Amino acid sequence: METAPPRDPAARWRAWHARRVESVGGPYGPLSLTGTHWLGDHPDGRIPGLPGRWADDGDAVGLTAGPEDGLVLDGAPFTGRVRLSADHGPIGESRVAYGARRLVVLVREGLLAVRDFDPDAPARRAFAGIEATPYDPRRVLPGRFRPYPERTGVRVENADGRARGLGLDGEIVFELDGAEHTLRAAVEADGSLWAVFSDTTGGDTSYRFRFLRPRPPAADGSVTVDLNRALLPPCAFADHFICPLPPPGNTLPVAVAAGERSVLTH
Repeated sequence: METAPPRDPAARWRAWHARRVESVGGPYGPLSLTGTHWLGDHPDGRIPGLPGRWADDGDAVGLTAGPEDGLVLDGAPFTGRVRLSADHGPIGESRVAYGARRLVVLVREGLLAVRDFDPDAPARRAFAGIEATPYDPRRVLPGRFRPYPERTGVRVENADGRARGLGLDGEIVFELDGAEHTLRAAVEADGSLWAVFSDTTGGDTSYRFRFLRPRPPAADGSVTVDLNRALLPPCAFADHFICPLPPPGNTLPVAVAAGERSVLTH
């Protein structure tokens, strides 16, 4: 019998935070990423530390392997050649495995990469939790979403130092500490919003930038901005993620003393 979710907002937040810590610390959570290998950096098809030969095959990756490589494809030992499109499902269900590791195909702006997720990654073994500010009802704010007439693309620096495109669909408008603020945001496939932002705590008492993922706006554009659920980006857990930095306009001139702040280690 399923347990009903708690009604108290603070208790719901604690349950959400516990699930988040469990997910991050899981075998194929962000802590297990040990490498993002761009195929353009390995023209011979040999990726250090990975078996097989990985080649650019247009919009997919061509993988060639022999029995000595020990690779598994779709749950069965693999030899020969296969063409792999980008993986979009859960990491643990990705097509290619090497022991407990999962080798995941990534495509970004037409460039191909292979990501190596290892449950025995040092970062995962050192993980002790996520430091987060306790729930504060004053940080649950009414807001509204103002969509753009059409999607706008901007170039922003990513965590790996390269500039990439970021699609934006509108602005989240809300009031914090007596002043109105806006965050440029994207609309996800399920209608929810996603914004990358920084504030005056970034790089000091919290990670240098964070994510917000408000639920889909109502028909009138109203949306709840719950800063208690500000998230650390994946690159806070592993250096091999390529998270986008905040676009112009998303650096708040105030302190957002709420949500996730840093990664705790042993």
